[in-house]
Amino acid sequence: MTVPAPPPQLLTPLDHALAWAKAGKPVALATVTGTWGSSPRPAGSCMAIGADGAVEGSVSGGCVETDVMTHAQDIMAGSPAQTLEYGVSSARAWEVGLACGGRLDVQVEAINSPACPTGTLPLNLLEQACACMASRQPAALVRLPDGAQHALVVQSAQGCTVQSGTCPPEICKAAQSRMQHGRSGEEADATGQNWFVQPLVPAPRLLIVGAVHIAQSLARMASMVGLAPVVIDPREALATVQRFPGLMPGQTLLTEWPDEAMQTLGVDSMTAIATLTHDAKLDDPTLEEALRSPAFYIGALGSRKTQASRMKRLRELGFSEEELRRIRGPIGLAIGAVGAEEIALSILAEIVAVRRQAPLAQARGW
Repeated sequence: MTVPAPPPQLLTPLDHALAWAKAGKPVALATVTGTWGSSPRPAGSCMAIGADGAVEGSVSGGCVETDVMTHAQDIMAGSPAQTLEYGVSSARAWEVGLACGGRLDVQVEAINSPACPTGTLPLNLLEQACACMASRQPAALVRLPDGAQHALVVQSAQGCTVQSGTCPPEICKAAQSRMQHGRSGEEADATGQNWFVQPLVPAPRLLIVGAVHIAQSLARMASMVGLAPVVIDPREALATVQRFPGLMPGQTLLTEWPDEAMQTLGVDSMTAIATLTHDAKLDDPTLEEALRSPAFYIGALGSRKTQASRMKRLRELGFSEEELRRIRGPIGLAIGAVGAEEIALSILAEIVAVRRQAPLAQARGW
């Protein structure tokens, strides 16, 4: 068996910032550190800004980006790190267009590099943070509002440790807690000083088992909503780059047996799994492996009759009713889908609903 290589991750603003800084360019990073009311982006959202005008990511729905970019240029030129405040109570919020009724705090700091020696975010710490995300190792980036102190907290089987920089023990413990639910926010240390804790959760993936017609549409749509698609099918006539342009053989287009490929890839809590083959020889081993994993979504294509037969076989293998309830079948939301594209849309909508814990995750319509 050919062992598949780990699939490449979707690039984040942190990855872009690192690449630009290593290429010798001054770079700033803007991060949402506080939100109240109907703010357009959650805490932890970030945007990489290059001195040459390059931008990746966002900190709002587009209403404050220009103002943030203007301040970032000043900070890359030597001004200190700054936290910008936008809210409906300030005239400046209306000037930049934030009229949504919320409040937004954005920390802007430059990356410390030969091209920007006044930067406050250490380049080596950013490099380690990106490496953790690429290897799907849970970690959290921790820093003070003025950029005077940073730390990278990493979680392993032995617990949480500070891999780079320094931070108080209580902040390290708070980072461990925030890694569990993936939400960024402020935490106070023993002196009352607030630290911003940003969990660096692994990028969400969608493992699609079965290189069928629906999978072609599902893989394309998944990338549009930030899910990294991996298509797995041992039938080499189906799993081809011609049918799945953009996927890479041996990395995101695998011709291994699904259960073996999943063991090599490592299924974590940021992984969704959709089986689409209608073939028990492929679907059943996949579902066995999926049920033993912490995958946040497991769906199986098929009619109610097919689903009933599938459940019967899995019960005979010793899976409990509680475990089997994790399998969503028929897969997707009942939107009256007709054709491969609409079925793919219904599957993707259900995955998003489950990931965001929306009401439709339970009221599926079947």
